[in-house]
Amino acid sequence: MPTRVQYPDSIEPLVQFIEETPRDKIVDLTLDKLRAGVPIQTMLTASALAVTRSSDLPPGHHGGPLHPLAGLYAISKLVERLEGEERFLPVLQHVALSNKHIHDPVTSPYMLLEFAPLDPGSAAVSRMAYLAADGSDEVSSGRGAEAAKEAFKTAVNRGESNKADHLFQWLWDNVPPIEAFDLLMSVAIPKNALDDHYFIFPANTWRYMENYGKEYLKVLMRPAVRYVTRFPTFRVLPDIDALIEEHQLLSRVLRQRTGDDETAEIGRIGEAIGSCNSYNDIPKMLAKALADGLSLEGAGEALSIGAAGLFLRSLTGNPMDVHLHTSANLRRWLLKLDGLSMRNKLMVLLFWHTGPEVKSTQYRMEPTVQPDMAAVAALPHLSQEDLLDAITQSIFTQPPTDWSTVTNLGKMIAVPEVKDTVNLAQQYVTLGYDAEAFIKRLGEIVCHDSFTEMHAFKHHQAIVEEFYATREPWRWMHLVSGAMAAAISFGKNMEVYEGALDLMHAA
Repeated sequence: MPTRVQYPDSIEPLVQFIEETPRDKIVDLTLDKLRAGVPIQTMLTASALAVTRSSDLPPGHHGGPLHPLAGLYAISKLVERLEGEERFLPVLQHVALSNKHIHDPVTSPYMLLEFAPLDPGSAAVSRMAYLAADGSDEVSSGRGAEAAKEAFKTAVNRGESNKADHLFQWLWDNVPPIEAFDLLMSVAIPKNALDDHYFIFPANTWRYMENYGKEYLKVLMRPAVRYVTRFPTFRVLPDIDALIEEHQLLSRVLRQRTGDDETAEIGRIGEAIGSCNSYNDIPKMLAKALADGLSLEGAGEALSIGAAGLFLRSLTGNPMDVHLHTSANLRRWLLKLDGLSMRNKLMVLLFWHTGPEVKSTQYRMEPTVQPDMAAVAALPHLSQEDLLDAITQSIFTQPPTDWSTVTNLGKMIAVPEVKDTVNLAQQYVTLGYDAEAFIKRLGEIVCHDSFTEMHAFKHHQAIVEEFYATREPWRWMHLVSGAMAAAISFGKNMEVYEGALDLMHAA
């Protein structure tokens, strides 16, 4: 009989604690364990394992293990920047979200079952997974890794996510993990055009394990494999293929690393992206720049600058519309990842604009570059500390959302007061005040968020990394974007933060 996935004795009790604790008790009991000395990273690992084992993937992308796993890297990094018991707040947010999905009737009760790896050389696979595309009984005689890859592709074309899960258990054991990941991304990247999360989910989960260890790789990647390989299937956009062919990007040697000699060109392309009105122009700019000699890293940096410019022009009031930044940041990281194929790296760059949650902002944009520098110049001069406090107060006093008027979260427009926050943040960077103090303040603010299912945390981590990875003078745009996102998302739901704060003060 099938049995549910079991974890080592060293962490199984903690996983069961997260699975079994009632929702109204999870924050205070988790805080007790953290105060008693349970290591933060152990608690986060247990949270990820619990939501993986005990919550199902919903038809869409909200609920289940998707956002807890995709947000794990950002949460872990934020913890490293906070101090004292503030470090517990992102952990409590993650555990509470995992526990919520474990107890949600949409995604539970559920058990992730133990899967034996599916040997691609077995008779069952030979008969069922290698059938020719025309439906005939001819089968492939291949075995081993190539046979497994072909079997996986067949499963994807049929929407057989369960079989894909079986096959990937074999692949993780029999090919280098990066080779298996590259195969998975060859499916995930084109599906970005259907939903940004087809790309974001596996890539962010992989990024977490690249940074914090692959001990639980085979189990933590299972939801991503199942999600990416389910219906619908999606073919590569013809215009992207045509761009690659037109500029011979797969047949020429492309420069990988950037340098100071590319600064002007990176800035020019980044600003052109940030000021464009049709996102379909973006891959054309990037493909031509690569053909003209710009490095892959340089193209990724230009995309990041452009993403920040487009985000600042965006009128969105949806606190989850942050994929312009988070997706660009993730793509820059993948461009540097050894073992990712050149075709996938090109697709990573050229598919950025296709995600529905990216592309939707194209229709809610200011016509000109933002912020309004005349409005910024008219602000009264403040010291660094006073200006930080003014930015914070501006975020904290954003008008509350009247949810009775919201029929479609994706079409929300930001209130005018968001511009006040943006202008104050631009004044801060124009005056050359300390970036680390600004980042620290935004990190403290993002810990309030219980609404966006980790989107606010992912965006915060993205703007921090993009600030440090982007050259002058464009790097500062990322910090202003961070303040704008905080103003949009703050106050929507702060239940976990407020409960945790009461417990901390009561101690």
